[in-house]
Amino acid sequence: MKDDKSNAPEGMEEESFADLFERSYRQTGRIEPGQKVEVRVLKISGDWVFLDTGRKGEGVLDRRELCDPEGNLTVKEGDTVTAYFLGIQNNELRFTTRIGGGAAGLAQLEEAYRAGIPVEGFVEKEVKGGFEVKLAGTIRSFCPYSQMDIRRVDAPSDLIGRHFPFRVTDYGERGRNIVVSRRALLEEEQRRQKEALRETLKEGMTVRGTVSSLQKFGAFVSLGGVEGLIPMAELGWGRVNDVRDVLSAGQEVDVVVKQIDWANDRITLSLKETLADPWIEVAARFPEGSYHTGRISRLAPFGAFVTIGEGIDGLIHISKLGGGKRINHPREIVKEGDSVEVKVDAVDREQKRLSLSLAAASREEEEEAMTLDRFKRQASEAPKTMGTLGDLLKAKMGKDKKS
Repeated sequence: MKDDKSNAPEGMEEESFADLFERSYRQTGRIEPGQKVEVRVLKISGDWVFLDTGRKGEGVLDRRELCDPEGNLTVKEGDTVTAYFLGIQNNELRFTTRIGGGAAGLAQLEEAYRAGIPVEGFVEKEVKGGFEVKLAGTIRSFCPYSQMDIRRVDAPSDLIGRHFPFRVTDYGERGRNIVVSRRALLEEEQRRQKEALRETLKEGMTVRGTVSSLQKFGAFVSLGGVEGLIPMAELGWGRVNDVRDVLSAGQEVDVVVKQIDWANDRITLSLKETLADPWIEVAARFPEGSYHTGRISRLAPFGAFVTIGEGIDGLIHISKLGGGKRINHPREIVKEGDSVEVKVDAVDREQKRLSLSLAAASREEEEEAMTLDRFKRQASEAPKTMGTLGDLLKAKMGKDKKS
C-alpha cells in the first residue's frame, strides 16, 4: 500500500488538522485573540453555546457565562451577544464574555492578561495607593487610584463592595502580583463611542446627556463617549453665579451643541438655548413707561444693571443715577444686591436691551411735568384781563349815557 505522504509535494512537512485550520483561519486576518466581536447565538446545548461569528468556522462559548445567578439562561437562539475571542482550542473557536466568577483560575487570568480580555473583579477594600480587587472570588489584585476611573475618584468608599470589569495590566510572580485597570476599559469604550459620535454629532443639534461634574466655570456633560462643557454664560438667560443653583451631578439634561472642535477634544454646549427666550414677550411684560421692582445685579463704570425678571436685565445709565448731580461711579448711589424700583424708559427687543431709570427720580420729573402742564392749561383757560383804569372808566361812562 502506497504511503499517502508520497503524494505530498517535496519539502512539505506533515501538519495536523488543527494546524491547518488555525493557519487558514489566520490567513483571513479578521480576528485576533482578545478581539471584541458581536456574535449570533446559533444553537444552545447542555454545556455550550454555538456562535455564528460571520467568519469561517463556528464559535463556542461556555453556557454558564450566559446564565443568571439562579442558573437561568439569559439568551435564546438568534440573539446577538458581545464576546472576546480566546483562540483556537481542540479545533474550535473559543469565546468568552468575560473571565470571572468562581470557575476562573490563575491560568485563565494569565490568559486574559496575554489576550487583553476583561476580567470580573470585586472591589474588596481601599488600601494604600488604591484598591484591593478580588478576581475569581479569591485571587487578590491591586488597582491604583489613577486606574479606577477616567476622572479622579473623589469618594473611594462609594466603590467598595461593587463589581466592575477590569483589564489585567501586569501579571507577575506567577499570579502573586496582579495589577488591574478599570480605566483602560473605560477609555476604550469612550474611544469607540467617540468615533461613532464623530459621524452623527453636529453643531446645532439638541442632545441628551448626563452632568458628570460641576466646576466654577461651568458644568461638564457626558454625551456617551465624549464630554462637553456648558459655560456659565450658557446655563440660563439670567446671570448665574453658582452652577449648583442650576444643575447637580448625575442629572440628565437636554443641551444644544454650540461648537465642536474634534482636534482639541472640545465641545461647547448650551442649556440656555433649550429654555424659552424671556425676551420674546418682554415688550408685553415690561412696556415703556411701566414701573417694576428689581435687584442690582452688577455695577459697571457706565451704569448699574438691574434684574427685573428671569433672564431680563436692564441698564440704568450713570447719568440717571445722581438725581441731576454728577457722580463718578454707580457705587456712590447703589450697590449689588440692592432692591430698587425702576421705570422702563425704552425697550429694544432685537438687541435685548432695556433702558431704565430710578422710579423716584422719574416720578419727580413726571410730577414737575404735570405741574407745569397744569399751570399752562390754567393760564390758557383764564379770562382775559379787565384792562386799564381808563378802559374801566370809559366803559362806565358809556353805560351812563345809555341810561
